[in-house]
Amino acid sequence: MAHYFSERPGTASRPGSVDLVLPDLHLRLETDSGVFSPERVDLGTRILLETVPPPPREGDLLDLGCGYGPIALTMASRAPEAVVWAADVNRRAIELTERNAQAARLYKVRPVHVDEVPDEVTFDAIWSNPAIRIGKPALHGMLTRWLSRLAPGGVAYLVVQRHLGSDSLQRWLGEQGWQASREASRAAYRILKVER
Repeated sequence: MAHYFSERPGTASRPGSVDLVLPDLHLRLETDSGVFSPERVDLGTRILLETVPPPPREGDLLDLGCGYGPIALTMASRAPEAVVWAADVNRRAIELTERNAQAARLYKVRPVHVDEVPDEVTFDAIWSNPAIRIGKPALHGMLTRWLSRLAPGGVAYLVVQRHLGSDSLQRWLGEQGWQASREASRAAYRILKVER
Protein backbone atom coordinates (compact mmCIF):
# COMPACT_ATOMS: atom_id res chain seq x y z
CA MET A 1 0.00 0.00 0.00
CA ALA A 2 1.35 3.43 -0.91
CA HIS A 3 1.26 6.12 1.76
CA TYR A 4 1.09 9.88 1.40
CA PHE A 5 4.50 9.97 3.12
CA SER A 6 6.11 7.85 0.36
CA GLU A 7 8.47 9.75 -1.91
CA ARG A 8 6.82 8.40 -5.07
CA PRO A 9 3.27 7.19 -4.40
CA GLY A 10 2.50 3.97 -6.26
CA THR A 11 -1.21 4.71 -6.60
CA ALA A 12 -2.51 5.71 -10.00
CA SER A 13 -3.09 9.41 -10.50
CA ARG A 14 -6.70 10.51 -9.93
CA PRO A 15 -6.71 14.31 -10.18
CA GLY A 16 -9.30 16.26 -8.27
CA SER A 17 -9.76 19.58 -6.55
CA VAL A 18 -10.84 20.97 -3.21
CA ASP A 19 -11.87 24.41 -2.00
CA LEU A 20 -9.95 26.03 0.83
CA VAL A 21 -12.37 28.55 2.33
CA LEU A 22 -11.15 30.70 5.21
CA PRO A 23 -12.41 34.11 6.40
CA ASP A 24 -9.51 35.83 4.57
CA LEU A 25 -8.90 33.43 1.67
CA HIS A 26 -10.70 31.27 -0.88
CA LEU A 27 -8.64 29.02 -3.13
CA ARG A 28 -9.41 26.10 -5.38
CA LEU A 29 -6.55 23.62 -5.04
CA GLU A 30 -5.56 20.76 -7.32
CA THR A 31 -5.27 17.43 -5.53
CA ASP A 32 -4.49 13.85 -6.54
CA SER A 33 -4.45 10.35 -5.11
CA GLY A 34 -1.37 9.41 -3.13
CA VAL A 35 -1.27 12.71 -1.21
CA PHE A 36 -2.68 13.57 2.21
CA SER A 37 -6.45 14.21 2.35
CA PRO A 38 -7.12 14.56 -1.40
CA GLU A 39 -10.93 14.74 -1.08
CA ARG A 40 -11.15 17.69 1.31
CA VAL A 41 -8.97 20.04 3.29
CA ASP A 42 -8.27 18.03 6.44
CA LEU A 43 -10.11 19.24 9.55
CA GLY A 44 -6.88 19.53 11.52
CA THR A 45 -5.36 21.71 8.80
CA ARG A 46 -8.47 23.89 8.76
CA ILE A 47 -8.38 24.29 12.57
CA LEU A 48 -4.69 25.23 12.42
CA LEU A 49 -5.35 27.87 9.74
CA GLU A 50 -8.36 29.29 11.60
CA THR A 51 -6.58 29.39 14.97
CA VAL A 52 -2.95 30.47 14.74
CA PRO A 53 -1.90 34.13 14.75
CA PRO A 54 -0.61 35.62 11.49
CA PRO A 55 2.89 34.55 10.49
CA PRO A 56 5.78 37.04 10.52
CA ARG A 57 5.39 39.47 7.62
CA GLU A 58 8.82 38.69 6.17
CA GLY A 59 11.68 36.24 6.51
CA ASP A 60 11.64 32.49 5.88
CA LEU A 61 8.62 30.42 6.86
CA LEU A 62 8.18 26.64 6.67
CA ASP A 63 5.20 24.42 5.98
CA LEU A 64 6.55 21.02 7.06
CA GLY A 65 4.72 18.22 5.22
CA CYS A 66 3.03 20.55 2.75
CA GLY A 67 0.84 18.04 0.90
CA TYR A 68 -0.83 19.92 -1.96
CA GLY A 69 -0.22 23.24 -0.23
CA PRO A 70 -3.13 24.60 1.85
CA ILE A 71 -0.90 25.65 4.75
CA ALA A 72 1.92 27.05 2.60
CA LEU A 73 -0.46 29.04 0.41
CA THR A 74 -2.25 30.45 3.44
CA MET A 75 1.06 31.51 4.98
CA ALA A 76 2.10 33.13 1.70
CA SER A 77 -1.22 34.95 1.38
CA ARG A 78 -0.99 36.29 4.93
CA ALA A 79 2.72 37.21 4.69
CA PRO A 80 3.32 38.33 1.09
CA GLU A 81 6.86 39.57 1.79
CA ALA A 82 7.99 36.27 3.29
CA VAL A 83 9.51 33.28 1.50
CA VAL A 84 7.45 30.19 2.30
CA TRP A 85 9.27 26.88 2.04
CA ALA A 86 6.75 24.11 1.32
CA ALA A 87 8.64 20.92 2.18
CA ASP A 88 7.52 17.32 1.78
CA VAL A 89 8.97 13.91 0.91
CA ASN A 90 6.14 13.19 -1.54
CA ARG A 91 7.12 14.31 -5.07
CA ARG A 92 3.50 14.31 -6.28
CA ALA A 93 2.54 16.63 -3.41
CA ILE A 94 5.44 18.98 -4.17
CA GLU A 95 4.36 19.24 -7.83
CA LEU A 96 0.77 19.96 -6.80
CA THR A 97 1.90 22.68 -4.39
CA GLU A 98 3.96 24.25 -7.19
CA ARG A 99 0.96 24.33 -9.52
CA ASN A 100 -1.40 25.59 -6.82
CA ALA A 101 1.00 28.39 -5.83
CA GLN A 102 1.37 29.47 -9.48
CA ALA A 103 -2.42 29.40 -10.00
CA ALA A 104 -2.89 31.54 -6.88
CA ARG A 105 -0.09 33.93 -7.99
CA LEU A 106 1.76 33.28 -4.74
CA TYR A 107 5.22 33.41 -6.25
CA LYS A 108 7.20 33.38 -2.97
CA VAL A 109 6.20 29.79 -2.22
CA ARG A 110 9.17 27.42 -2.68
CA PRO A 111 7.92 23.82 -2.98
CA VAL A 112 10.87 21.49 -2.29
CA HIS A 113 11.76 18.00 -1.17
CA VAL A 114 12.76 18.08 2.51
CA ASP A 115 16.36 17.26 1.56
CA GLU A 116 16.54 20.25 -0.81
CA VAL A 117 15.99 23.02 1.74
CA PRO A 118 19.33 24.86 1.98
CA ASP A 119 21.12 24.09 5.25
CA GLU A 120 21.71 27.75 6.06
CA VAL A 121 18.01 28.69 6.06
CA THR A 122 16.42 29.22 9.47
CA PHE A 123 12.72 29.79 9.97
CA ASP A 124 10.83 32.58 11.68
CA ALA A 125 7.76 30.35 11.80
CA ILE A 126 6.94 26.70 11.16
CA TRP A 127 3.35 25.56 10.64
CA SER A 128 2.67 21.87 10.28
CA ASN A 129 0.07 19.13 10.30
CA PRO A 130 2.82 16.55 10.85
CA ALA A 131 2.66 13.01 9.51
CA ILE A 132 1.91 11.36 12.86
CA ARG A 133 1.33 7.98 11.19
CA ILE A 134 5.01 7.63 10.23
CA GLY A 135 5.55 6.38 13.80
CA LYS A 136 7.10 7.94 16.88
CA PRO A 137 10.80 7.43 16.09
CA ALA A 138 10.46 8.96 12.60
CA LEU A 139 8.18 11.74 13.88
CA HIS A 140 10.57 12.63 16.69
CA GLY A 141 13.51 12.62 14.27
CA MET A 142 11.63 14.88 11.85
CA LEU A 143 10.61 17.37 14.55
CA THR A 144 14.10 17.42 16.07
CA ARG A 145 15.58 18.15 12.64
CA TRP A 146 13.25 21.01 11.76
CA LEU A 147 12.50 22.62 15.12
CA SER A 148 16.26 23.04 15.60
CA ARG A 149 16.14 25.36 12.58
CA LEU A 150 13.79 27.87 14.20
CA ALA A 151 15.40 31.29 14.20
CA PRO A 152 15.79 33.09 17.55
CA GLY A 153 12.30 34.17 18.53
CA GLY A 154 10.75 31.80 16.00
CA VAL A 155 7.61 29.83 16.79
CA ALA A 156 6.21 26.56 15.47
CA TYR A 157 2.54 25.59 15.47
CA LEU A 158 1.67 21.91 15.13
CA VAL A 159 -1.82 20.45 14.86
CA VAL A 160 -2.20 16.95 16.30
CA GLN A 161 -5.27 14.86 17.06
CA ARG A 162 -5.72 14.13 20.73
CA HIS A 163 -6.36 10.45 19.95
CA LEU A 164 -3.11 10.27 17.96
CA GLY A 165 -0.93 11.40 20.83
CA SER A 166 -0.98 15.19 21.06
CA ASP A 167 -0.55 15.19 24.84
CA SER A 168 2.35 12.70 24.80
CA LEU A 169 3.97 14.68 21.97
CA GLN A 170 3.68 17.87 24.02
CA ARG A 171 5.35 16.11 26.95
CA TRP A 172 8.12 14.75 24.71
CA LEU A 173 8.80 18.22 23.28
CA GLY A 174 9.16 19.59 26.80
CA GLU A 175 11.55 16.76 27.70
CA GLN A 176 13.69 17.77 24.70
CA GLY A 177 14.04 21.30 26.06
CA TRP A 178 11.38 23.04 23.96
CA GLN A 179 8.71 25.29 25.42
CA ALA A 180 5.59 23.47 24.27
CA SER A 181 2.15 24.76 25.20
CA ARG A 182 -1.37 24.10 24.03
CA GLU A 183 -2.45 27.11 21.99
CA ALA A 184 -5.96 25.82 21.26
CA SER A 185 -8.15 22.74 21.42
CA ARG A 186 -11.07 22.05 19.08
CA ALA A 187 -12.90 18.99 17.76
CA ALA A 188 -10.39 16.54 19.27
CA TYR A 189 -7.44 18.45 17.80
CA ARG A 190 -4.75 20.29 19.71
CA ILE A 191 -2.70 23.18 18.40
CA LEU A 192 0.72 22.98 20.01
CA LYS A 193 2.89 26.09 20.16
CA VAL A 194 6.60 25.29 20.26
CA GLU A 195 9.35 27.81 21.09
CA ARG A 196 13.03 27.58 21.92
